[in-house]
Amino acid sequence: MKKREPVSKIMSRDIKSISKTDDLRDVVNIIRSNHIRHIPVIEGEDVVGIISSTDINRLTFGALFDNQDGVDEAVLNMLSVEQVMTANPKSVNSNDSIQDVAEILSQAEYHALPVKEDGHIVGIVTTTDLIKYLLDQY
Repeated sequence: MKKREPVSKIMSRDIKSISKTDDLRDVVNIIRSNHIRHIPVIEGEDVVGIISSTDINRLTFGALFDNQDGVDEAVLNMLSVEQVMTANPKSVNSNDSIQDVAEILSQAEYHALPVKEDGHIVGIVTTTDLIKYLLDQY
């Protein structure tokens, strides 16, 4: 039986967001302290980008090599949020179906979509949210 449930049913509503002027070290702290993998970049009311933990991991070396924390710090000091973020990410509407969102994510090279309602971000949906939803169906 196919269901046409809205993505609002499975999205995360308690999202953390940042601005383009935030420091990348602060972004790393938000990711680590909140155990999240994606952070929307907001300018005013608009989602202008998204940063993932994978984006940050590509920049840092401390986890790979001993005694390289200084290198990580230097890299994070040299780059800005705007340089690291994926600009103008695709977003979905809160009443779009879970199936439509699954189709987008299955064909995309990213794993999260900002969710909007009346033009404002109200959540984020990830591939993990979709997998959990599918597991609940069985």
